[in-house]
Amino acid sequence: MLASKSFAGLAAGAVKTSLRSYASAAPTAAFAGQKAANGKYTVTLVPGDGIGPEISEAVKNIYTAAGVPIQWEEVSVNPVLKGGRTVIPDAAIHSIKKNTVALKGPLATPIGKGHVSLNLTLRRTFNLFANVRPCVSIKGFKTPYDDVDTVLIRENTEGEYSGIEHEVVDGVVQSIKLITWDASERVARYAFHYAQTSGRKRVTAVHKANIMKMSDGMFLSACREVSKEFPDVKYDEDLLDRVCLQITQNPRPYSDRVMVMPNLYGDILSDMCAGLIGGLGLTPSGNIGRDASIFEAVHGSAPDIAGQGKANPTALLLSSMMMLRHMNLVDFATKIEKATLSTIAEGKFITGDLGGRASTSEYANAIIQKLGQ
Repeated sequence: MLASKSFAGLAAGAVKTSLRSYASAAPTAAFAGQKAANGKYTVTLVPGDGIGPEISEAVKNIYTAAGVPIQWEEVSVNPVLKGGRTVIPDAAIHSIKKNTVALKGPLATPIGKGHVSLNLTLRRTFNLFANVRPCVSIKGFKTPYDDVDTVLIRENTEGEYSGIEHEVVDGVVQSIKLITWDASERVARYAFHYAQTSGRKRVTAVHKANIMKMSDGMFLSACREVSKEFPDVKYDEDLLDRVCLQITQNPRPYSDRVMVMPNLYGDILSDMCAGLIGGLGLTPSGNIGRDASIFEAVHGSAPDIAGQGKANPTALLLSSMMMLRHMNLVDFATKIEKATLSTIAEGKFITGDLGGRASTSEYANAIIQKLGQ
């Protein structure tokens, strides 16, 4: 039985106020870092490419001003040749495993030249099984919608991104979509746990099981089984194409739920939701794993404006707020987020992509000024 359920019965006014939150799925995804003798936690920082170093520097300056008790351990994930293949440097892997948490700027991967995506490599290396993408309307930044409050949880390790492709005959390529019960059950359980701990009352599985009856059918079966363990959280299912249509017509009914879905659907739908609030430059993201979690800006490295002081650090900064909540440094997250959002709402010192004229450093300094208010 793979029928979808309608959202017609949802109350149009059922909107709740939420922070860009993070829920730890005990026990495998919980933060396990320890304070050093100086009272600070060590966090791995991957500045990234293009504008990455600039926006990372802005985040570091804001953290220093806010007195956040962390110290950064900067590493590079630029691939190196080892045993005849390109891999992430051992120093970066060791740092992230040791610290169990990392903040990552944008990474550039050349398109169409046989290069493996570094983002995909990181997900596989640390088994980052769930991608969490909250999208919340930002007061003061006008878009066609002012009531967006969605949370998408995307299975992050398999599906169409398993990388299993081959040429059957000349001109015919087969790409295999891999879905396993274990990965589906794991991300479903995380989604229900997230909903339960963040005050959301519903989990919606997004799928195309009407067409892919076996693969998406297995994903739905896993979600249904897990739902039985969470009787206080409502569960339903809907088709990807219908969700895309409805959420762009009226995003409000989706503010009460967590949406969980396979890899490719999550990639598409999460970017679409980001568009509802103004783009990837305002959207945080977290990749949750068993032994480590990596929080990142999901926008591109923008090499065309690198080094010009035009970059917007908001996405990386909001991603770091998810990281702080993951580390149970909630008060610092709330303080910095309030200063950031009020700076955007005020509109005096915002970057060009937000409609202002401020440089990256001027924007960061405006946030720092508000920290003291």
